[in-house]
Amino acid sequence: MADGAMTTTFLAVIGGASLLAVTARRLRPSDRLPALEGWALADRSLGPVWTWLLLGGTIFTAYTFTAVPGLAYGNGAPAFFAVPYTVIVCPLAFVLLSRLWEVARRHGYVTAADFVRGRYGSPPLALVVALTGILATMPYLALQLLGIRAVLTAGGVYPRGAAGDLVMVALFAGLAVATYRHGLRAPAVISALKAVAVFVSLTAVCWLVLRQLGGPGPVFDGAARRLGGTDVAHSPLVLTPAQQPAYATLALGSALALLMYPHVLTAGFAADGARTLRKVSVALPAWTGLLALFGFLGVAALAAGVRAPAGGAEAAVPMLVDRLMPGPLAGLVFAAITVGALVPAAVMSIAAATSFVRNVYVEYVQPTATPKRQVRIAKAVSLTAKVGAVAFVFGLRDQDAVNLQLLGGVWILQIFPAVAVGLFTGRLHPRALLAGWAAGMTAGTVLVVREGFSSIVTLGFGPLEIYAGLAALLLNLTVAVTGTAVLERLGVARGADTTDLPSRLTVRRPRTTGANHP
Repeated sequence: MADGAMTTTFLAVIGGASLLAVTARRLRPSDRLPALEGWALADRSLGPVWTWLLLGGTIFTAYTFTAVPGLAYGNGAPAFFAVPYTVIVCPLAFVLLSRLWEVARRHGYVTAADFVRGRYGSPPLALVVALTGILATMPYLALQLLGIRAVLTAGGVYPRGAAGDLVMVALFAGLAVATYRHGLRAPAVISALKAVAVFVSLTAVCWLVLRQLGGPGPVFDGAARRLGGTDVAHSPLVLTPAQQPAYATLALGSALALLMYPHVLTAGFAADGARTLRKVSVALPAWTGLLALFGFLGVAALAAGVRAPAGGAEAAVPMLVDRLMPGPLAGLVFAAITVGALVPAAVMSIAAATSFVRNVYVEYVQPTATPKRQVRIAKAVSLTAKVGAVAFVFGLRDQDAVNLQLLGGVWILQIFPAVAVGLFTGRLHPRALLAGWAAGMTAGTVLVVREGFSSIVTLGFGPLEIYAGLAALLLNLTVAVTGTAVLERLGVARGADTTDLPSRLTVRRPRTTGANHP
């Protein structure tokens, strides 16, 4: 059971998040008429600090903060693929997000599918990009609830039975109301509290853990022994040569996939300029350091002898915090992780709703929908997405949500050729891109299911193990390039490109003042 001090601190932080959400309308207020761009993207008005808070708070979810240390607790070194993966994201975001923001702002695009529609003039291709994003986002949204439940259960704040379900519903109800009224501004202001709470609490927890367990040496030595090794150098805390291809491809594939998720693009589109996104991309590694510390706590949980329930390794760090930390600090940690789930959950629901309205409802159901009606439909769909996520968590096993999220990562990677490659070249034919998407989706799904819902697979020729999503992406690109060559030879016409982007990537050369100057 939770003690009074822990519960009081937890409720105080959650209450603070609710109060901040109420003030969201004051964040960069706009006098414009209601429009989807205002509700879903905060009128593209967020400066560097707010964008850094929102983008970091969206990328680094509560489930990440429990799953990574849980994986370190159960498997050792492979868990730390999340560190290079989130480092790789930074230069990708520097290039891709800023370039995509420029064309989106110029043409009023709100989603990645909007860009695909304009780039290739292909409604079917835009539709599959939008539906893939929604399909991949929904289990990710449900995982935020699982992260909350794991934390609250370990801390004794989540009662068993219907009472615990009511706690979950109450937490999400406040988020739903704030998001419904204020759109992206609500998670933007909550992200400030998330950053403060997570950075402060994690720094304090790591300091106390190191002090109580004797420093990093005893922590890693103790964890190595519990994982069956004689020392750190001969334990699962160090990658073996056989594990390295899986580790590298998982890090690279995950980084490529992350920037295709609708919620990440939505947070990026809310920036007030491409230069802001470039500044934020340079500063994102601060969040990566935070994730590395969470992974370290998974190792510390092993060293401290924490016994997580079977199949529930994500509870290891909350159990460690509950065992070693004083009540107020434990309450702060649990509240920080809980608030950490609310930010990405809100952005995910907004992104899914926006994709549905722009690329399904307006495109195929009501092309003459006014901006005000689009906002009203998006609010309703956003609310429905949250209700659906709650029902999903209560109605299915936790492992079902995890399995679907693993598939979601593979699926979302299959829109990379249409979106990211399309930013630099329009040579790929939309029908070839559709064929490549279908091949990648099918192959990726088969590989993951064949391996018992493992994202690390063998390809059937030798013992080499790689990330299924990256293997499917390579097939996707092969089909798209080959199909483009065939369709061009057959003279099959493509749609009109209205994005004003060059057909090939061009290198900007500096201006010169004379012929002899470089």
